[in-house]
Amino acid sequence: MSLNAKALLEAVTAIGSLSCLAFYGLSMCGVASFLKERKRLHQQPRSPHTPGISILKPLKGIDPAMWDGFRSHCEQHYPEYELIFGVSDPADPAIAFVKRLQQEYPHRNIQLVVADQLLGANTKVSTLAQMLPSARYEILFVNDSDIRVDPDYLPRIVAPLADSSTGLVTCLYRGIAARSLGSRLEALGISTDFAPGVLSARFIERTLRFGLGSTLAFRRNDLAAIGGFEALADYLADDYELGRRIASLGRLVELSDVVVETFLPEYSFGGFLAHQLRWSRTIRDARRWGYVGLLFTFGLPWAIAMLLAAGGAAWAWLLFALVLAARLTVALLTSLAVLHDRRILRDLFLLPLRDLLAPIVWAISFAGNQISWRGERFSLKSGRLERIPPNGDQNLVR
Repeated sequence: MSLNAKALLEAVTAIGSLSCLAFYGLSMCGVASFLKERKRLHQQPRSPHTPGISILKPLKGIDPAMWDGFRSHCEQHYPEYELIFGVSDPADPAIAFVKRLQQEYPHRNIQLVVADQLLGANTKVSTLAQMLPSARYEILFVNDSDIRVDPDYLPRIVAPLADSSTGLVTCLYRGIAARSLGSRLEALGISTDFAPGVLSARFIERTLRFGLGSTLAFRRNDLAAIGGFEALADYLADDYELGRRIASLGRLVELSDVVVETFLPEYSFGGFLAHQLRWSRTIRDARRWGYVGLLFTFGLPWAIAMLLAAGGAAWAWLLFALVLAARLTVALLTSLAVLHDRRILRDLFLLPLRDLLAPIVWAISFAGNQISWRGERFSLKSGRLERIPPNGDQNLVR
């Protein structure tokens, strides 16, 4: 390699490493801002705003710890709410869980809706659209089937909606991993990559412009103003689209101080990579330029490349140490202080592996537009799904 090429490679990798340092600094600012707001909220008296709430939970199959999650929604310290479950298949095994829940909590208003129409490529959103007529209340909550919540979840999430300028409330989540390596890597990514990214976006824009599937709380009137669930029925990132469209009405999207739990499947290593690829292509299509910018958040790979390019020079080791220290600081601060996830202490040794895999998945995500989701195959274009028939193109990463 010529001296000019070597100098250029050193400069590029050093700039990449410095960019990652800047991102980690931004993440720390996001964490600090969130913690400051959480402290302020905890010092305030609880809001008396307790409107009736309709919780919509679309189901497909059985998820890990689903029963515990269902029960946590029935044990809320809240005066008036209802639970509406929906399935698209009348033989779905999740129906048995709903019927058992109805028997165990006869005092709760628990309904089951069988959605027999397919209104778009996203079966979940199609089911939600058919569940909506059964909902009695103006305030709607939508969350995933594997979510477990604390007893004060409803009053804390609904409180910001007392302000008419707030259009949607969402929240962060921590992943509860199964024993497999893939599941533990997935949980690690949620705590150390996904959550810092959300907090950084919130800090930069002073608000959010998207929602998270862990919780979406909004008004029925605002849903109608964006065209209802039907307008989202062909989008894979329906939570992102819902938040974006409500924000486009001039409403605020608030990040609650609540953190919920999601239970992760026992992914194999290949299953983990396939899930990461699907998620990556989803984000790529939803926030294309923001996704391209992720290249400058892969601190450890950039720092290692810089060390190699610089031949182990003293300045490169110093910058490597700074990047590593900042990466660990962000990971620990977010996990322990924001998400209250102490499991990271057990799995922190896996962080280098997770970080080295991330840019590989990022690069591969640009190589195709097909995904596998809930046992079906789709092509993805500008965030919209198109179902691929069983005898269609077999060139698919699962």
